[in-house]
Amino acid sequence: MATFVKAQASSCIASIFDFLTTVVCKEFFYLWYVTATLLGTIVGGVLGFALGRVWVFNGKEKGIPQQVLKYLVVWGGNSILNTSGVFFVTHYAGLSYIISKVLVSISVGVSYNYFLQKKFVFA
Repeated sequence: MATFVKAQASSCIASIFDFLTTVVCKEFFYLWYVTATLLGTIVGGVLGFALGRVWVFNGKEKGIPQQVLKYLVVWGGNSILNTSGVFFVTHYAGLSYIISKVLVSISVGVSYNYFLQKKFVFA
């Protein structure tokens, strides 16, 4: 249970940076919301890997190259799910990109990221 709580805290921290990057890119640099979402996902992903490796799953003893490769595979799926999810929810449901990002991020984080990171990346 402690690992799950730390993973959710780590996810929240990474998500804050993800969301800040997305909003700054969209609102201040006037990027398309899908591009801003992708950039936010990259920032959140880098921070999420660092937190997962060092704090959540205590993966420092294992080789970083294998973890990075596995993480990139999982993150690639995460990026596709988040970016396309935000597009579809925003475009077809007519919601704000921020609301769409919250809904999609929570769904992907709980149903996809946690389990793959625990069982595959940092196992």
